[in-house]
Amino acid sequence: MALAAIFVLLIVSALQLVDRYLDLAKKRGSQSDEQIKLRLEIKQLMTEANQLSTPSTFAQAAKLKRLAVAKEKELTKIQEQDTKGQQSLYDKYGKILLVTKLLVYALLVLWFWRTPVTTVPRHLLHPFGKMFSLRGVDSATGHVVVGILPWLLLTSRVSKLLCQKFSFVLLRP
Repeated sequence: MALAAIFVLLIVSALQLVDRYLDLAKKRGSQSDEQIKLRLEIKQLMTEANQLSTPSTFAQAAKLKRLAVAKEKELTKIQEQDTKGQQSLYDKYGKILLVTKLLVYALLVLWFWRTPVTTVPRHLLHPFGKMFSLRGVDSATGHVVVGILPWLLLTSRVSKLLCQKFSFVLLRP
């Protein structure tokens, strides 16, 4: 029974990890080489314009600033196009992941419906023992028998919390 509990925990954790990675990738986005090049050009134009601060070079500084503003508009347009394409891609992956989660959870429920996932000593679940136990207490050992539905609920919450706490591992390039 202990192996079944660990097996369910690992499957649910893997699904939560993929979900968290997809969320982080969606939030972080990506930058193309063209965007990086434009950012560097804008930065260079702005530094050149700021260096030309004398009245005699005002026209040249204004020209450089206008050029930098035009490049910023071009960068914004490129980012909007990339964002629209990536949003639809992330939405598609999110839907696929949701369907996968539902199928895996349904298969786990069907697989472990009649059998307990694990048994836990009564004193560990004292106030919540009835909530976790659908079938009561194991008469041979006196331990609380935990069914698949409470175990899925518990493991999904724990794995989601762990993925949030250790998301810095996912942030590495």
